[in-house]
Amino acid sequence: MTKQTVLGRVTQLARANINALLDQAEDPQKMLDQLIREYTGNIAEAEQAVAATIGNLRLMEQDHREDVDAAREWGQKALAASRKADALRAEGSSTDADTFDNLAKVALGRQLQSEQEAKTAEPTIASQTVVVDKLKAGLEQMKAKLTQLTSKRDELVARAKSAQAQNRMMDAVKSIDVMDPTSELGRFEDKVRREEARAVGKQELAASSLDAQFEQLDSLGDSAEIEARLSALKSGT
Repeated sequence: MTKQTVLGRVTQLARANINALLDQAEDPQKMLDQLIREYTGNIAEAEQAVAATIGNLRLMEQDHREDVDAAREWGQKALAASRKADALRAEGSSTDADTFDNLAKVALGRQLQSEQEAKTAEPTIASQTVVVDKLKAGLEQMKAKLTQLTSKRDELVARAKSAQAQNRMMDAVKSIDVMDPTSELGRFEDKVRREEARAVGKQELAASSLDAQFEQLDSLGDSAEIEARLSALKSGT
């Protein structure tokens, strides 16, 4: 994975809008589990890439320090050779003085080369430092996002469990309401009232039948009287 790809991926994940993603999800908990797995994997992958980038930066910084130190050392050697040449020339040893001046020139050439290498590396070191800082910040944001994801998942699971518990409670309340003893008493009372009404009906029917029987007896009595009177008329009494 290149540094640009790592930086782009870290930035994308760090800026991800979790709430928007959850709003679009059919199963938010399943999506959160998936996001947590992806973030955990991406963080581990990004950490390795960032560690490699930091390692390369530290190597460049070390090389830069060595070039700076080398330039200083070659400068000191050039100065020492030049002073030695001046001293020898003052003593009349021109040949030896020229030798040390040549050594001073060689040292100055090495100093210049080290300075150029250090200067060439400085823009790259500066840009890589910016990249590393962004990667570190992105990783921290990703870790914070992972914490947010985990917290949201735990909250969602807790809410789901609470909703399930409430549904079970409401189902139990509904079941209790269906089996409510007072409603059973009401139905039993209706049944008793119907039985009482039937008894009253039977009593009324019985009373009506008894009246009819008495009326029948009365009518039989009238017939007997009529027959008796008819017999008396015929006998002339």
